[in-house]
Amino acid sequence: QVQLIESGGGLVQAGGSLRLSCAASGRTFSRYYTGWFRQAPGKEREFVAALSRSGDSTYYADSVKGRFTVSRDNAKNTVYLQMNSLKTEDTAAYYCAADLFLSRLQGGVTPGSQVEYWGQGTQVTVSS
Repeated sequence: QVQLIESGGGLVQAGGSLRLSCAASGRTFSRYYTGWFRQAPGKEREFVAALSRSGDSTYYADSVKGRFTVSRDNAKNTVYLQMNSLKTEDTAAYYCAADLFLSRLQGGVTPGSQVEYWGQGTQVTVSS
């Protein structure tokens, strides 16, 4: 079992930065691939980024590539999403996710539909 709790969301102006954190419970956290998804009102859930178990490999949606950085600290059981150069279209609820299989984070008819563990979400609002 893995429990995920996000923090760090808030209101920021376009061009600004935020760092989201996702604290995980469980001694086996390092066995899990982790990732971030987001969902804006009226829109489908969207894959944002994923990270290998060691943190050495990262994967990003084209919409955030070059602006967002995902990382993890397995000693602290924490995953981070550093978001720079934020745009109004980045406004969404952001969710941390974890699964034993990377393919579940990156695939699915609906993004994330096969992911096993989710956080409760944290709201990010980018104003113009």
